[in-house]
Amino acid sequence: MNARNEFYQDILPSHLTPLWESLHALVPKEPNTPCVPCLWNYAGIRPYLARSGELISAEEAVRRVLIMENPALPGQSCITQSLYAGLQLILPGEIAPSHRHTQSALRFIVEGSSAYTAVDGERTAMHPGDFIITPSWTFHDHGNRAEADGGEPVVWLDGLDIPMLRFFDAGFAENHPEKEQPVVRPEGNSYARYGANMLPVQYDAPYGATSPVFNYPYARTREALATLAQNGPVDPWHGAKLRYVNPATGSWPIPTIAAFMQLLPRGFSGRPYRSTDGTVFSVVEGTGSAVISRGEKTWRYDFGPRDHFVVPSWHTVHFEAASEAVLFSFSDRPVQQALGILREQQLNPDT
Repeated sequence: MNARNEFYQDILPSHLTPLWESLHALVPKEPNTPCVPCLWNYAGIRPYLARSGELISAEEAVRRVLIMENPALPGQSCITQSLYAGLQLILPGEIAPSHRHTQSALRFIVEGSSAYTAVDGERTAMHPGDFIITPSWTFHDHGNRAEADGGEPVVWLDGLDIPMLRFFDAGFAENHPEKEQPVVRPEGNSYARYGANMLPVQYDAPYGATSPVFNYPYARTREALATLAQNGPVDPWHGAKLRYVNPATGSWPIPTIAAFMQLLPRGFSGRPYRSTDGTVFSVVEGTGSAVISRGEKTWRYDFGPRDHFVVPSWHTVHFEAASEAVLFSFSDRPVQQALGILREQQLNPDT
């Protein structure tokens, strides 16, 4: 053992370690995520969702969800190092019991139209393409109004900041004393108060920095995207892309999670870009391809409706659209912007 290694052994009992042995790994020349790209083909995983519905009830499971784990991070219940994603199933007549937690959540409806979610005493119907928010520390439950003999299963994408709160050791949860929380406001109340580019005179920010509107219907979003695409030109990297906002502040709808919707016109061949916010995508309409690369390695994912895929931090991606396609996505961009660490590059095809 040389003198340097002997020194390292001597300082171990004092819980010390030399920075110079790990400096390059701690402060790399560019982002070096352990996460890898992955695509979850809905046709392939839909049977597993159905089987989960046969094996456990929504009430017993509390939340019947199949987590989409990043292949490079097995057992960590995350799709990137800061975000969690899963597909939740609720069958006709079921209720997922009410609880609350410090983690913020989004629901993006993938399949079915007979379910609802209740947030802080107000219910809202769920329809495919709707973007729904569960603010931090608000009681919420889900239900499927349809009768078991004539209804349809409902599936949605759950996106949460669970890994972030785990990093800060700030995760808490509490069950509601009742399976379903009391409904104290009529459906549509939140949108009427906060969603028409107007605010009540005595606006009180009921959920802090989180949007007071908790359902952003797909019909309105789709109309806005279509108008944007028709009035072109579209962005050469993203197509026609919009971000969801908190209507009271113009900021992100959730303090820790950014959400977007984009339309890729038929025949679109996007330019490549990369950013430090790893992003989760859910395909709403159409078909196309996501071409992702890092270094000498390239992944090409041909996607269709209801497929999901992840583009990790600092991986280059560009999109091709065989038909007009619509993609929903979410990332941890608000946190990176707030900390001043967000970096992105828009590249040319020959870069």
